[in-house]
Amino acid sequence: MSEKEVRRPAPDLILRYREVARCYSASCVFADVQGRRGVMHSGIKPIFRGKLVGSALTVRLSAGDVQDPLAALEIAQPGDVIVVDAGGEIETSVWGGLMGALCKQRGVTGAIIDGAGRDIDELRDIEFLLFARGFTPRGTHTMFSGRKDNVALNVPLSCGGVVVSPGDMVVGDEIGVTVIPFDHLESVLTLAREQADREEATRREIAKGKTVEQLLAEFGRI
Repeated sequence: MSEKEVRRPAPDLILRYREVARCYSASCVFADVQGRRGVMHSGIKPIFRGKLVGSALTVRLSAGDVQDPLAALEIAQPGDVIVVDAGGEIETSVWGGLMGALCKQRGVTGAIIDGAGRDIDELRDIEFLLFARGFTPRGTHTMFSGRKDNVALNVPLSCGGVVVSPGDMVVGDEIGVTVIPFDHLESVLTLAREQADREEATRREIAKGKTVEQLLAEFGRI
């Protein structure tokens, strides 16, 4: 697969994921039905409350030489979530307000960085949802060096301890981020819909006063 031949799920499948992800604790639901797999490190959190659901467009930076991931804009499409492996570097920001604005202009849904970002105030104002491991005023060398040659696009990478490949689905909320592999998107979605419906039914029974024992007898779990 070349940089520009980006694997993406069908648009209707992305829409179905977004519909199911309207449930409470969507990242938890999609983690549960995968046997707790696909969960990124708990240090990766959003800058404001919201849900991020979309197809992964991957960007791998060189550890120790992190630079702006501007090259992602060359192949980004509406509905993408840009997933950046910055090697967990939290003392150099690779994402700011202007990058967020450019991505929003392209219809990018949001971004997830195993690394740091900045310009949180601006990103909040333009409502671009960024997940990151940390935040710092210190930017990359790109604005000074002009060098943008050490970026790998559209490749498998590690983000928050999870392998993410192009076209995988990511579901993020204020709790965290869960990744669903491309080859299992349909089956996981079916299980997630069943799980979300079961949890909602359990909530209704709790509101009626059902006990733990009654709930376990009916649903098999809490």
